[in-house]
Amino acid sequence: MLREFGPEIWIADGGRVTVAGFCYPTRMAVVRLSDGGLFVWSPVDLTDGMRAAVNAIGAVRHIVAPNSLHHLFLPAWADAYPAARLHAPPGLRKKRPDIAFHTDLGDTAPSDWAADIAQVLMTGNLITTEVVFFHARSRTVLFADLLQQIPAGLITGWRAWIARADLMVGPEPNVPRKFRLAFVDRRAARAAVGRVLAWRPERVLMAHGTPVLDEADAYLRRAFGWLLG
Repeated sequence: MLREFGPEIWIADGGRVTVAGFCYPTRMAVVRLSDGGLFVWSPVDLTDGMRAAVNAIGAVRHIVAPNSLHHLFLPAWADAYPAARLHAPPGLRKKRPDIAFHTDLGDTAPSDWAADIAQVLMTGNLITTEVVFFHARSRTVLFADLLQQIPAGLITGWRAWIARADLMVGPEPNVPRKFRLAFVDRRAARAAVGRVLAWRPERVLMAHGTPVLDEADAYLRRAFGWLLG
């Protein structure tokens, strides 16, 4: 269920999803904007309890998919909140033509949430273009798939070996090796990470992994050291 993560931001863990035999825990975040409306990031499965908890803190105005891989639960949220605007990251509108998106996310925050949340596109990756967000009030940066830490017990057999080799499991969230190799434009990626560091985040939240609650700058420099040099 929803739990407070910081000033005007809540998080909730959803059910596990399986992709190519790999089991992933899921997490969403909800930010209450200055106008009182709610910004829902990477929504998880919508249960009656989840809907009641979200409704208790405000009206859902924006439903945001952070990359083209996070789309499974969007239709249920769109149906439940028809007055909310649905925002598509690069590539998702084409991938899910059945979903009626209102806007496409870009490299800067739209006026709808620019006063509260900044954003940057992590471009140049062959797997997906992720939109990284920064909630200024709580000093929290939000990553979807570029940082992961899958509990080792969720993956067994030969897939466990692949998960370790891919850096999906480990002592702290890391950039999976497949995403590292998929960055064909590292200059653009370095520039985007530079913008993230310039926000001076204090905490890092991810959809699949243990949140980093302190020394965020040092952590991000470790996680992206292979890129920053």
